[in-house]
This record gives sequence, structure tokens and C-alpha cells, in this order.
Amino acid sequence: MRRARAVAVLLALVLTGCAGGSGGADAEPSPSGDRWRPRPGVAWQWQLSGRLDTAVDVPVYDIDGFDHSAQTVARLHRDGRKVICYLSTGAWEDFRPDADGFPESVLGRGNGWEGERWLDIRRTDVLEPLMAERLGMCRDKGFDAVEPDNMDGYRDRTGFPLTAADQLRYNRLIARLAHERGMAVGLKNDLDQIPDLVGDFDFAVNEQRAQYDECEELTPFVEADKAVFHAEYELPTDRFCADSRRLKLSSLLKRYELDAWRRTC
Repeated sequence: MRRARAVAVLLALVLTGCAGGSGGADAEPSPSGDRWRPRPGVAWQWQLSGRLDTAVDVPVYDIDGFDHSAQTVARLHRDGRKVICYLSTGAWEDFRPDADGFPESVLGRGNGWEGERWLDIRRTDVLEPLMAERLGMCRDKGFDAVEPDNMDGYRDRTGFPLTAADQLRYNRLIARLAHERGMAVGLKNDLDQIPDLVGDFDFAVNEQRAQYDECEELTPFVEADKAVFHAEYELPTDRFCADSRRLKLSSLLKRYELDAWRRTC
């Protein structure tokens, strides 16, 4: 996760395979063919802060799952959009309405953004029902897909001795929970594990692949006919758009606060 969260935090305050265990009482398996499967190159809008601009003429919107209602999702659907539900699944956020449901024992170091702490993803006994509830919220609001964030904590200083195997198990758990609820799911960053996880996820979301020279790591998704939704923050479009078109990435230039402003390739 490289995006800035300060603006999103303020907005939220104002607006007030597989791990073991079941998928939750509200989960009913959905045939894999029923869920949305975004293809390489599809245009998108990514907005996690500010007043939502629903007038961007693109087929895909990625918006915060807590901040927006079923009515907003339905409006986007009426306009012909598919809608992705942004959630943090690997970090705790103190401004979310379910924050008190996370015991202190699963909260680790801060992840660099105000009000956020890494989660102990080994504790699926605690986290699976909490995440199932969150994904159920996305489904109930009518979202087509989920963007689960903070999915590569094992590479960071989380306060827990997380391993690559721990991350694979947890990421596959999140993918399973989304699929059981009929939604597509994207792999956020976690580049090193793409070869192992491309079969579990329906698309990828990547930040700053051009700035950090991460182009080749993302090709397994495109080769599998799966979209890569990509954003840069610091490079001008003439520094990455030619490669994005060649690689069939869905690329945007965004501001760190991820408001409505965007520039496309």
C-alpha cells in the first residue's frame, strides 16, 4: 500500500488455498462462471476520497466499501458501470465502524498511515469471521468485486513473524470468501507472490509499477486474460503510458489522496 490515507481518514470520520474454517453463515457458494471477470485494458476510475464523481465515462469504478451505500452502487450500475469495493483486509483502521471488533492481540505495528496497524494474518480464527462480515457488506450493497488492501504485510515490519506461506494462506482465504459471495477479487500489489496467486484472483491492482520498474511481474495476469488496474502518482503519463498500452494495463495518473482527479493514457 503506497497510497495516502489522511484524506480518507478525515472523510470516514465525517461520514460516520485456503485457510481453515467456514465461509460464514451468510455465504452461499456461487458458480465461478457467474462472477465478473475484467479483461486486460478495461478503463477504470479509482476514487477513495472526496465527493464521489459518478460522471466519469468508464466501465469500472473502484470506491470505498464502507463510505458508499447500496444506492450509490445501484446508480453506478444503472449507468452501466461495474463497481469494485475497496477494503483493508491486512490492516486495522481505527476509523471503521467495526474497529472495536478486532482484539488487541491481532494488532501490530503501524503501517505508516494515520490510524492504521498491521494485522496478524496468522490468526484466521479471529480474522476470518471479521473479514467474512466485511465481504458480506460489499455483497449486500451490490458490489461486483473487491479490492482487498494491505495484502503483502509479510514483507514489512508488522510486529509479527509473518512468512510468505502465511501470506499465501491468508490471501487465498480472502479470495475464497469473496468468491463464495459471488464477487470477483483483485490481488493488491504482492508482486513476489503473483505466480502462486494468479489462479486464485480475478484481476490485479498495482501502484507505481513504472516508478519501481515492476512491469514484468504483472504479466502473468495479462497472460491469463485478467485485468491489471494500475496507478502512478509521481511520473507524468509520457513516462509510462507507452509501456502500459503495450502491456495492456489499465493505467491512470492519480493524486495520492485518490480523489476524483485522474489523467489517463
